[in-house]
Amino acid sequence: MPIKQFSAALVLCALTTGPALAAMVSTSGNPPSVTAPVAGANSFTQGEAKSRIEARGFNSVSDLTKDDQGIWRGTAMKDGKTVKVALDFQGNVFFE
Repeated sequence: MPIKQFSAALVLCALTTGPALAAMVSTSGNPPSVTAPVAGANSFTQGEAKSRIEARGFNSVSDLTKDDQGIWRGTAMKDGKTVKVALDFQGNVFFE
């Protein structure tokens, strides 16, 4: 493949997968531009929310309730500490 075609394919790939790759390399699992849970109609069930939070490295996820902004909130364990967790409608996981 000529360099120009390869470069164009690489740029196209970066544009279409960039946000997904950013989510995978971020320590919080969120794209760098997302700093807080995003309000919206959340279609995740409680079980799906728990699974997504656990997939980000949390355990003992409990007390999950969906607030009026569509954000699942609860508690979990991370690195031996109890933390507050949140999952927004986009699947972003936050903790404090």
